[in-house]
Amino acid sequence: MRNLLRLLIAIMICSPMLVNAQESGKEKEQRMQWFKDAKLGIFIHWGIYSVNGIDESWSFFNNYISHEDYMKQLDGFTAKNYDPTEWAKLIKESGAKYSVITTKHHDGVALWDTKCNDLSVVKKTPAKKDLLFPLVKEFQKNDVKVGLYYSLLDWSHPDYPNKTRVEKRYTNDPERFNKFVDFNFCQLEELSKKYSPDLFWFDGDWEQSAEAWKAKELSESLRKWNKHIILNSRIQGYGDYETPEQGLPVTKPDSDWWELCMTMNNSWGYQHNDHDYKTPNQIIRILVDCISMGGNLLLDIGPKADGTIPAEQVNILKELGRWTNKHQEAIYGTRAGIPHEHFYGPTALNKAGDILYLFVPHKPNGPLMIKGLKNNINRIWVVGEGTKLNWKVVGKQYWSSVPGIVYIDVPESVQDEQVTVIAVLLKDKVDLYREKGQVIESN
Repeated sequence: MRNLLRLLIAIMICSPMLVNAQESGKEKEQRMQWFKDAKLGIFIHWGIYSVNGIDESWSFFNNYISHEDYMKQLDGFTAKNYDPTEWAKLIKESGAKYSVITTKHHDGVALWDTKCNDLSVVKKTPAKKDLLFPLVKEFQKNDVKVGLYYSLLDWSHPDYPNKTRVEKRYTNDPERFNKFVDFNFCQLEELSKKYSPDLFWFDGDWEQSAEAWKAKELSESLRKWNKHIILNSRIQGYGDYETPEQGLPVTKPDSDWWELCMTMNNSWGYQHNDHDYKTPNQIIRILVDCISMGGNLLLDIGPKADGTIPAEQVNILKELGRWTNKHQEAIYGTRAGIPHEHFYGPTALNKAGDILYLFVPHKPNGPLMIKGLKNNINRIWVVGEGTKLNWKVVGKQYWSSVPGIVYIDVPESVQDEQVTVIAVLLKDKVDLYREKGQVIESN
């Protein structure tokens, strides 16, 4: 019995999976550091659905088109103008610190040369090559962190139970479903070992339970293959961060780490008839709202079947890049700002907490106003432009602990055409008045 106990202790000490399961809060903070600092990522939805410009996977699942007709798009997916060097350069220029590409959507078509089955662009399309490998290498050369999207469900796989919303291949066959789960493990081991991603972005977990997906075992295997891997929330409770979709959160999500994934128009993949693009101004304002709540924006692009990125998307990325490059100090590595009661707009703080960044998405009608700031101010300047600004404290009474109101003049000549950013250097870490106001008490 004593020898058995010693053996169990040795296994627990040596097992990388068990060690990771006991990861401390500080260790997780270190692992998540780059993600929290990144603020901006670019999502890439690319697959055979771009051939006809239809909804990725959902079009056949919802019976808008037959599965057979959907799969005919394999013949038109050429990627003949695909230039991973230019893709990576453009994404780097946008200011994104990471990018996530759909390695396999719910339709089951893999963008890499998978050996786990034969449904890939290498074996089934005119592209006839691994599209993932060269892009990963270009991202790594450009210091862009690599995220791989992977759909846990696969509506095309013969061993997956659900085929469409109304059609099933089988029910209650654990042995057959476990064959499918083994297939998932096979593909994810390929992706982990061949591409060494920084992040896995899972999707499709809603159709099965954590036990059915073997989510615990899967997360442990992924961390065994790459101990620094970050997992999104869509793995039935075994991920690292929240992923609200499309709708900008009104209040900060509960997690210390979160990311809003959002399309540029109304479609994830390329759709030739969708020209309802958000303006750069709208996207930048959404980005600063994410930053103000301590989160990231994962902004989507949808390349065409030939590998070109639509001009509208390129233009948005370039203007986004102009703005992020100008305002780097107020974006990367910042933390959530101060409560909205103190300033009419989004804010952020540097890590030390002694520089307050004010995002001004409008032309101010008069000076900016900060309420309840206890700190003395050392200096105020326009980020990316350098001009020092004048300020005035109004309404401070010597007998009251309630701070005065800070008014900051922002000349029109220093304002950015999208969102102006003002830096306020404080004496010591930001200190806000959150109590009720005071009145004079008569003697």
